[in-house]
Amino acid sequence: MWKFIKNLLSSKEEEIKEDPMKYLVVGLGNIGSKYEGTRHNIGFEVVDEMAKDKEVSFKNDTLADVCTIKNKGRTLVLIKPTTYMNLSGKAVRYWMTKHKIQLENVIVILDDLNLDFNVIRLRAKGKDGGHNGLKNIQEILGTNQYARLKMGIGSNFGRGKQVDYVLGKWSEKELADLGSFIDRATKAIYDFTSIGVARAMSAHNSSK
Repeated sequence: MWKFIKNLLSSKEEEIKEDPMKYLVVGLGNIGSKYEGTRHNIGFEVVDEMAKDKEVSFKNDTLADVCTIKNKGRTLVLIKPTTYMNLSGKAVRYWMTKHKIQLENVIVILDDLNLDFNVIRLRAKGKDGGHNGLKNIQEILGTNQYARLKMGIGSNFGRGKQVDYVLGKWSEKELADLGSFIDRATKAIYDFTSIGVARAMSAHNSSK
């Protein structure tokens, strides 16, 4: 009887064991056509490009649009939360649990007003910086110890115009550089999953 119980407990441990070769890549944004092509949705644009590069499509699923890609032996689960930005944590927790993904294998892509446009910054952890998406993820997960890729959108707006700017469309000048900006972000994410956050930070945080 003891052997049976031990085997049962062992099998349950196997069921909940996290997979070190799986990664959750979270592009932050807001759903709906009115938000397409806005600065606040750059996280969506990055994961869209990653899916396009691997010739796969997103499908609507629980709390997010989801697809899975492979890179250098790793499995990357790409999600675009459909909860709206300020409730993104629900989708992150759900897909981490569903795919048994460990916290150190999670990376969140978001816009950042404190960085100039075309600048990326990879961080292993950090405060939410007032970003509603990060704020909710930290609240739901109970920690800020997860990687994030910040994509600079600049702060070229007047007093009281922050929301209009963040939810505004890219300028023609920005659009000219947006493709290469996103390409550099995808390379940083692939490096995060293959060589680790420290080496990826060293390789990409000086990029502009």
